[in-house]
Amino acid sequence: MARRKRRPLIPEAREELDKLKAVVMKKQGYKTDPANPDQVKFEVAKELGIPLNNEYNGGLTSKQAGKVGGNIGGNMVKEMIRMAQENLNKRQ
Repeated sequence: MARRKRRPLIPEAREELDKLKAVVMKKQGYKTDPANPDQVKFEVAKELGIPLNNEYNGGLTSKQAGKVGGNIGGNMVKEMIRMAQENLNKRQ
């Protein structure tokens, strides 16, 4: 099964989103590799006791997959909101 690479709405934003993921997850205490930010999902899965691997993950439940992705994406969204609030405060 081919690995699906999700694409951002603005493809040029991919590099910055990957940098943001690395920074955010490093703040959360995870080891990150800015050159390969997707690797952090394996560390998150291991911490949560979810059997995520590089091959086929079709045996995972939606709940398990959501815990891994939600942890990463949720922290990224919180950081983007914090950054936006900081920018708004600077304008006032």
